[in-house]
Amino acid sequence: MRTVEGVAAVDDVDAFLDRLGAIGADHDCAVQAFDARYVAGRDHLEAAVEHANRAFERGENVARDRSIEILLYAAGRRQINQALEMGVGEGEHRVVVVVDGEAGDEDAAATAVADCLTPAETLGPDGVDRDRVREFFAVTDAELAATDADLSELVRERVALLDVEK
Repeated sequence: MRTVEGVAAVDDVDAFLDRLGAIGADHDCAVQAFDARYVAGRDHLEAAVEHANRAFERGENVARDRSIEILLYAAGRRQINQALEMGVGEGEHRVVVVVDGEAGDEDAAATAVADCLTPAETLGPDGVDRDRVREFFAVTDAELAATDADLSELVRERVALLDVEK
C-alpha cells in the first residue's frame, strides 16, 4: 500500500473520482481518496486495506469494488452513504489517497495520483482532527479514560469490528 498526501482542489467530485478510478484501472490498483481530517494515521488506513483485501480473498466483501471496500473499512461502516463522509468533497481539502496493488503498479499509480494533488503532509500529528475523528467514530471520553489505547488504536478497533458486524 502506498499513500499520497496533498491538497486537492475539487470542482467536480465525480470528475475527480473518475480520474482516480481511471488511474486505478490503468495500473490495476485500488485507489481511494480520503478527507485527511477523518484519518487517524497511516496505521488506520493500513488496517482498512488489510481487512478489505482479506474480505475479497474470502469472498466476504460487501462492495464490488475494492476501493469502496477500503472506504467502508476505513469508515468502520457497512453503508456506503455513511462511509462517504470520509471521502473528498467539493472545494480545497487536505487529502490522503490510498493506492493498493502490485509493487511496481502501485509506484506508477501513486505517481499519477500525485499529479492530481498539490503536495502537502496530511497524516502527521498536526493533520489529524482529533475532535472530528472522535465524533465520526463515536469515541467517548469514558472510552479513552478506560484504556491505555490511543485514538488511532481505538479507530483501528472499529475497523476490525466491522468483520464481526457482518
